[in-house]
Amino acid sequence: MFAPCNPTIVTNATFIEKLPMTAPTNIDRSRDLSQPLDRLGLDERMKDASDYLRGTIALGLLDQITGSVPSPDDVKLMKFHGIYQQDDRDLREERRRQKLEPAFQFMIRVRLPGGVCTPEQWLKLDEQARAHGSETLRITTRQTFQFHWVLKDSLRPVIQGLHETLLDTIAACGDDSRGVMCTVDPQSSAFHAEVAALAKRVSDHVIPKTRAYHEIWYGDERVAVSEDKEEPFYGSTYLPRKFKIGFALPPSNDIDVYAQDLGFIAIGGPGGLEGFNVVIGGGMGRTDQAPQTYPRLASLIGFIPADRVLACSDAVMTVQRDYGDRKDRQHARFKYTIDDKGLEWIKAEIELNMGEAFEESRPFSFTSNGDSYGWSETADGRHHRTLFIENGRLNLPTLDALRDIARIHRGTFRLTPNQNVIIAGVAAEHRADIDAVLINHGLESMQTSMLRRNSIACVAFPTCGLAMAESERYLPSLIGKIELILAENGLSREPITLRMSGCPNGCSRPYIAEIGLTGRAPGKYNLYLGGGFHGERLNCMMRENVGESVILETLRDALGRYARERKQGERFGDFAVRAGIVREVTEGRFFNDPQT
Repeated sequence: MFAPCNPTIVTNATFIEKLPMTAPTNIDRSRDLSQPLDRLGLDERMKDASDYLRGTIALGLLDQITGSVPSPDDVKLMKFHGIYQQDDRDLREERRRQKLEPAFQFMIRVRLPGGVCTPEQWLKLDEQARAHGSETLRITTRQTFQFHWVLKDSLRPVIQGLHETLLDTIAACGDDSRGVMCTVDPQSSAFHAEVAALAKRVSDHVIPKTRAYHEIWYGDERVAVSEDKEEPFYGSTYLPRKFKIGFALPPSNDIDVYAQDLGFIAIGGPGGLEGFNVVIGGGMGRTDQAPQTYPRLASLIGFIPADRVLACSDAVMTVQRDYGDRKDRQHARFKYTIDDKGLEWIKAEIELNMGEAFEESRPFSFTSNGDSYGWSETADGRHHRTLFIENGRLNLPTLDALRDIARIHRGTFRLTPNQNVIIAGVAAEHRADIDAVLINHGLESMQTSMLRRNSIACVAFPTCGLAMAESERYLPSLIGKIELILAENGLSREPITLRMSGCPNGCSRPYIAEIGLTGRAPGKYNLYLGGGFHGERLNCMMRENVGESVILETLRDALGRYARERKQGERFGDFAVRAGIVREVTEGRFFNDPQT
């Protein structure tokens, strides 16, 4: 156990300043595609021709004839700026019949390393959501906020408003390093603060350096610089696909570190943080009917001291930059680069770029991946209150409550990877004030089942263009029906992880859940069972393209057997594998193998 400290310190880098962390000098940060651009994929050529993510975005924003950004290339480039163009899919067919363009709107994703947010920032987010986001905000599974329903004319006001409190949306999407995650653990305040500050430093280090964002959204003048200074690491084509980084603090694996392209597992000692075990090559995305695509868990490759984190991040990303597939985007994630080249070869390349070898990995274990609800206290006398936010959706009543809290709160807010909110760093004398606000808004009760608390859903319909089926809007009602099955079998108090995604891309990390569901068509899902409760094992498909009745029938049978045949302390996912309900998936490349 580490000596606790005031958790509000996570907003700065006090802990990290003592570390001599510099980027490695031996890495060639220039981009060498090693083959002509005209032999590469269309997206690679589009990025290369984009003038470092500028494209014609600024002109498209001025077009008043349409609610969209007219250029398809600009729509893709805006993802690097943290913005997705979408439309209201509930209205799509009706507008098509009326010969109207789709009801275009935009999703804006905030860059929020480690999910740490000050009260001042919360109030600004709330203000923008009320003015431009249809009075709703969403907490994502990567510890940040998304605005939905933002109209084109509101894009600049939202981004400029965020800038007033030092928030931005740079690299929240796109072929670059996405927002950096960090375990949220109020029970280890000092350790968490140290690692959270480091997560922010890594996030600031790995984002694109192009000034396109500042020119388009803040109105900065363009300053002429040489190409090698415009984007010294990424070059003109950036990464082959998105790249995700996360920091986990054992014993909690709330960030699902094995689902990250690059994961750092914190190792502490008597003096505090010593370093990190490094895992690489995790990723959830797959495509139905494409067996060459699959989810993969990250592989452990060794240990690094704490002062080598930036060097390691650069080295790993350099390998993916230089060897990732730039012809086939379905095969472009780091997990495929590793499986194609071999883990040992990739590790050797990382060590070569880093300028030193990995040390032998240190012992660690994960015993939890969920959130601890209600109030908790750390040895420094600070109090932390975790609020359950179903599927991360902050609608007006909850926004009202949290706005009132932000006006009196003197600590921080922390977003959890399970889509919940922690009111962190509350002094003992202010705890009653927080409780009074929660009671006034009807949020003091925690009457939710264990299954509901351990569930995650992606957004899906009506805003996500990739969705094939409902997720966020459907999961609460489905859980209600599964809760009845659990009650029939005396399992209501048994924690079971359940994740639902509206498509196979897996934003809710469904392939490591004990019960996973991915959309195939309206009302139809693939059902997966047997994932590890702590995110350490992939699950296996149990039923393909089935509706609710089959899902419930299958779960009734499996959960009934679990209640009758489980060993003491055995998790549902472990039982499903041991009992032969599903086969064990030992590697991602075997994920699509037949069940029998």
